[in-house]
Amino acid sequence: MSKQFANAAAFDLQPHLRSELIELRPLAPEDWDELFAVASDSLIWKEHPESDRYKEDVFRVFFKEALKSGGAFVIIDTKTRQVIGSTRFYGYDPEKSEIEIGWTFLARKYWGGQYNAEMKRLLLNHAFKFVASVVFFVGEDNVRSQKAIEKIGAIKSGTAKRVYGNRLPCRNIRYVINRPKTE
Repeated sequence: MSKQFANAAAFDLQPHLRSELIELRPLAPEDWDELFAVASDSLIWKEHPESDRYKEDVFRVFFKEALKSGGAFVIIDTKTRQVIGSTRFYGYDPEKSEIEIGWTFLARKYWGGQYNAEMKRLLLNHAFKFVASVVFFVGEDNVRSQKAIEKIGAIKSGTAKRVYGNRLPCRNIRYVINRPKTE
């Protein structure tokens, strides 16, 4: 293992990350109201394997699991200071030098612009201080999210079965972004 990754065991799953556009800060129980206000838009979840996540009882399970994960963030628009979504680090594997970024959603008014790319840039820059690869899993029918992840440079690398909430396992496309080579 190179010296650059010698601190891999110290991977901070919830750093406070900022740019001019957005801020990512650790998810807290107090974020429930603002985050559910975003998540309650049924169109956000239309293509997602758990398409009823806009319902309070379903989202409550998601929120509880996010808090328990120790790697979840709220996404804040730096201009308005409003919560606009959530994302998380998950499944850190020091042996594989790999981490997952996922469970991401944004308010619809932030779709198709700079926000997802900026969020992923902040997360990837942090992750690549500790790991060589970042993986993403996207529902097989979630074409919108597949396009968004491909837009930031992720490459398809297979499929996997994933469980969402209390649903049966469903097929996901696995994507990967590898740490850029340094000269």
